Amino acid sequence: MNNEIFRFLQKIGVDSRFISIMDNWIVVNNLRYSRLSRTRQELLCHKFPELTIIRSKIFQRIATRASRNLKIDLKPRDKVAYIRDDSCASLTLRAVLEPYTRKYGIKIIEISPGGEVAHEDVDKVAMAWDLDYEVEGLLEKMLHGEKISLKSGVRYGDGYELIYPLINIPRSWIHSWTDSEDIPCRESVSEGISADMVGFLSTFIPDVREKMYSSALFLKENGL
Repeated sequence: MNNEIFRFLQKIGVDSRFISIMDNWIVVNNLRYSRLSRTRQELLCHKFPELTIIRSKIFQRIATRASRNLKIDLKPRDKVAYIRDDSCASLTLRAVLEPYTRKYGIKIIEISPGGEVAHEDVDKVAMAWDLDYEVEGLLEKMLHGEKISLKSGVRYGDGYELIYPLINIPRSWIHSWTDSEDIPCRESVSEGISADMVGFLSTFIPDVREKMYSSALFLKENGL
């Protein structure tokens, strides 16, 4: 089915490197670069009436931020595994990875929850950790008087590399796009003092997550 959709997109002049083809959804990553005009969308929906076209602006922001990580982390023809579960983060991770099957020719390998990764079969494992998870981890270390370090600083598993495409994406963005499009998925909920502190600080400093993450990156890059 996806191959048939891909060929038709080529035929009508849509650049599939900037959309995600997922089951019965087409999710736009970058509207301008994809060239998916309303006229082309009508042609697509006429040919495949079962398709739902998602033009979410918030998802386009997610895809743009994630691309900053992926253009560094991915290499052509990488075999990339990820855990596919019912979470909104897993769904979003799949959506941002999918266009790279055409951009870089990567192969996406799905792992069920609790499944094992055969290191000879994959080059990289993509983790569905978001910015909130990272920042809460930083605060947890601070509260316990430990040296600050990023959870995403762990780069290698058992014979494969770990990558974190969503690590600079606020959780609220993930929930916002899935909620607005009525996409059924399980939302991640954090509990504990560190999560409460992030929520409290964000009422006074809206971009506190980004600031804390940037500061931790600076410390890491400068060996402090």
